[in-house]
This record gives sequence, C-alpha cells and structure tokens, in this order.
Amino acid sequence: MQPTTLPPLVPVSVSTETRLAYVLDHFRLAYPGAPAVLVGYAAHQLQVEIAAGNEQFFAGVQPYPAAPNWREWQGQRVPFFFDNSPDKPLLVLQDDKVFIAADIISAAFYLLSGWQEYFSTERDRHGRFPYGASVQKIHGFVTLPVVNYYFDVLRAAIEHVSQQPLQPRRWGSQQADFAAFISHDIDNLRSAWKAPAKAALKQRKLGLFSKLAWRHFTQPDAWDNLEAVAAATAQYGAKSTFFILPSSKKAANGTPNADYRLTPKLRQRLWQLEEQGCELGLHNSIGTSTGQTGIFGKKIPFNATGCRFHYLSWEPRITPFVVTFSPAAAESFIYDSTLGFAEHFGFRHSFCLPFYLFDFSNAEAFGFLEIPLNVMDTTLHHPNYLQLNPAEILPTLRPVFAEVKKFGGVASVLWHNENFDPANTQNGPQQFHEIMTHLQQQGAFFLTGSEIASSISY
Repeated sequence: MQPTTLPPLVPVSVSTETRLAYVLDHFRLAYPGAPAVLVGYAAHQLQVEIAAGNEQFFAGVQPYPAAPNWREWQGQRVPFFFDNSPDKPLLVLQDDKVFIAADIISAAFYLLSGWQEYFSTERDRHGRFPYGASVQKIHGFVTLPVVNYYFDVLRAAIEHVSQQPLQPRRWGSQQADFAAFISHDIDNLRSAWKAPAKAALKQRKLGLFSKLAWRHFTQPDAWDNLEAVAAATAQYGAKSTFFILPSSKKAANGTPNADYRLTPKLRQRLWQLEEQGCELGLHNSIGTSTGQTGIFGKKIPFNATGCRFHYLSWEPRITPFVVTFSPAAAESFIYDSTLGFAEHFGFRHSFCLPFYLFDFSNAEAFGFLEIPLNVMDTTLHHPNYLQLNPAEILPTLRPVFAEVKKFGGVASVLWHNENFDPANTQNGPQQFHEIMTHLQQQGAFFLTGSEIASSISY
C-alpha cells in the first residue's frame, strides 16, 4: 500500500569506509575478542580482501539491489547480495591472506542498516514497512539470520590469517550459548469480558450477559494478570519485561491504545513487580513513532530505559530520532525492541543479535541498541497474519531458535498478558510454556532488555 505522505527523502551517499566500519563494529559485537586483522577492498597489505560489489548502489536511493546469488555455506543455502562472481569459490585461502569472492560487507550493511525500509515507499495501513515488500519475503529467507552467515564467512577468513579461533558471544556467568528476552506488551487489562458479552447479546442470552457484566464491575478482569504473568515467566528462572502503555486515548485514526489508566493502585503494583526484579519499559502509543503526538502525556511513574512502539509502529525516517531524543526516561532510552515483522516470525534485519541502527542523515550508527523482535504471539495465530494450529507453533519455531543458538544471539519473544488467559487455547498459556520449556532445555540464559543492553558495548 502506498502512503499518502512520507517524510522527505534526502539522497545520501554512504561511503565504502563508512559501510566497512559499521559492519566490522557489529562483527566484533558478534565475536568479542576478535583479533585485529586488516579487512577491506583491493589495497596493499590487506589480510582479508573483499571483492567489490556495486558501489553505485549506495550512492542512489533504490530500495532493492539485484537478486542474491545463493551459495552453500556450512551446509546451509545462503543468499549473497552483491555477488558479482558466482562462479568463483567463496573463499580463496593463501598462506597469509584470504580473498572473499562476494561483497559480504556491502550485503551485511544493506540488511543490517535497514536500507530497504528507509528508501522504500511501501507502508501498510498502520504506516509500517510491510513484510510483503521485504527482500526477506521476496527471496524467502526471513527465518535465516543471513548477516550472521556473512559474519561466519568472515570469521573463517580471520581465523585462517590469524591462526586464532573465534568464539561467538556468550551470555551471563554461565557463558550460555545464547540468551532469551521475554517481554509482554500491556495493551489491555480490562477487556477479557467483552467478546463473550457481545456473543451473549448476539445470541440474546441476557442472563449470561448480565452475569458477565456484573463480574466485570465487581471482580478483576481475566486479563488483569500482571503478577500471574511474572510468576509464569519466573518458573524458568526468567524475569519479565513489561512494556506499559500510558495513554488510554484512541489515536487520531481510531486505533485503540490502552484500555486502562495508570491509577495509583496500578502504579503500586508496577513498583512491586519492579522490586521483584521485573523490568518496566515504555510502550509508546500510536502516533509517537512519527512524532504526531508526544511520547507520553504525563510523566510516567517508573524509570524506562527501554521501549517498544504500540502495533510495532516504526517509520525508519523518523522513529529512531524519537527514541534518541525522547525525554520520557531520566536519560535517553538505551534500547528499543520494536523491529520484528508483525506478519511473520524471524529476523527483520537478518541478524539474530542486538545491533545499532544506521543513521542515514549523519552516516553513523544511532546510540541506542535495537533488540530485534523474533516471535510475537499475535503473529502466530491471527486472521490477518499466520493461522498456525496450537500444535504447529513450537515445531515451527524450533529452527528459528536453533539459528539463534548457533550464532550466540538473543531469542526475543513477545507474549501479551491477555494471551495468558486460560480461555485462549490457540496462542495462549500452554503455547507460551512450551516455548519457555524449549528455550530452557536448549540452555538459554534469560535476561531483561536492560541487562542485555548493559552487557553489549559498541
């Protein structure tokens, strides 16, 4: 869907040096302690030489490069963009030098920076860059962290010239193979009764409707369950991150925000959750991602070092600046966790680790960490998205988690509090516990968003 208006696009030219520095900084995030090796394009005294791709592409404004060439790497078919010599071996090893035949630096920069979203004009009815317009959908690799595979190629090259083994990032005191970030967007606390009440009215079951209405006004709602959610997560040694939506006003387009208000009683409950070790983040209301409304109406009653935008709203030409310059926290947000496709699980930027988005206006990385979202409960079973059967959910997600574990990444899972309602048998508590059990069995180290951010330095 083409939007009626978009922020103006200022042509930029991202130099070879800028792309190289951005990508190598992220390589060192993925492989801490990697030895200093001279990596670059054709030049004297390079230890790892990368074949030059299409320099002209990064001087233009086209959202999509030529279709990738698929190569075999470590038993996996991987798409390589900017691969001008598909007939050559990917790695040519010499005694003290390695030549990489595909431009993995430009390809990694293209995917990791979010180039396709920034330069595309495609937006859905919520103003989001749609999965259907992405190279991940077009070429069929949304469940593959392609940038991590590019980095694995570079790892092999650096190991060859340095004669030093490189280890992927490890997590926590246990040096776990991968981490897991469990979060809950708190959109609704008082609306569990509405659907059955409407059904009772439609069926003219007035007695049942009266019973449901009376229960609503006299008893806690089934979705008013923050403490139960925290307890369910704690069973696995994990701490919940709750993203709290402070606005109860509908957006200008009629999209709902919270169905609750931050009353003194609710604030007290949030403080108690925080004292138990849970994390509180800000769930930014509709309109904030594009600067149409302020990021909050009143000062929020908790410290929020992280945020996620409601409906996963994200305008790549505006939203990163909202995060960077938001006054909502005592300091600027140190992380965001919005960037996942609503329509499909997987890797929106083709990377399974937290990363720093690229600022195309200033040709440098933004200062906040992005913890990408891999799995959202709504995605798995919703009329507008996937419609997986309950028994399909975990088997479908296992390969995604296996990719995260392979590269020492972070499995980011969003499960709304309303989907802890026992009445939900599609993407409800049982499916959540199956996922958590699997992550625990695979050795995931559970961390909050701020814990992840504090353990990574750029």
